[in-house]
Amino acid sequence: MSNGSGAPAARVEGLTKTYGAGEALVRALDGITLELGDGEFTAVMGPSGSGKSTLMHCCAALETYDSGAVFLGDQDLTGMKDKELTRLRRDQIGFVFQSFNLVPTLTAEENILLPLAIAGRKPDPEWYRSVIDTVELGDRLTHKPSELSGGQQQRVAVARALVSRPRIVFADEPTGNLDSHSGAEVLSLLRRSADEHGQTIVMVTHDPVAAAWTDRVVFLADGRVVDELRSPDREQVLEVMARASARPGEVA
Repeated sequence: MSNGSGAPAARVEGLTKTYGAGEALVRALDGITLELGDGEFTAVMGPSGSGKSTLMHCCAALETYDSGAVFLGDQDLTGMKDKELTRLRRDQIGFVFQSFNLVPTLTAEENILLPLAIAGRKPDPEWYRSVIDTVELGDRLTHKPSELSGGQQQRVAVARALVSRPRIVFADEPTGNLDSHSGAEVLSLLRRSADEHGQTIVMVTHDPVAAAWTDRVVFLADGRVVDELRSPDREQVLEVMARASARPGEVA
């Protein structure tokens, strides 16, 4: 839910990104302008090749873009040096990936604290306890990833993203490798993070069930925003997806 501050957590203005050249030119993003609300849980959906992951990677300072601007809060990422972008990603952005990306030789707790350890920072004890309570992993902290279920591994990954108190968490198909029960565990956790802690979350997904957990769904096609839903349910999401796939030249 929005915390009512009014200012977006992130925004892009006229964002364009192309790959290739000549006849092989692909316009991954075609002048997108979009705000991501502070404290909101937003899903980004669209057909394969619509620009979902490219948009997220540009917002998260993982990819450069041809033109336009990306803002994290009031910080303009355009023109930032590599060192500044590295610091920004480390201190203000959390990531959750489809493949969990846990270090197999570390315990759950060591995995959660790894980004802080790399940054030479200690966790805020109260916030750390709050995160562990939210992800409900208190009795699994000494276990290695191989001793955890897929859902538990992804909850460790979410805790790792949250523990540094980032301004925004980007989740790329976070339930893509999970069964429906484990997926619901992770989505419930992301929902609670937004509701109880005011965390801003942006999730790329192709799953209408996952999208129904969010406050807002933004639909992309051919590198542009083509539709949007507030307080979505699964049926509404399916309806918009069906409409999009029926448009000439668009493939679901």
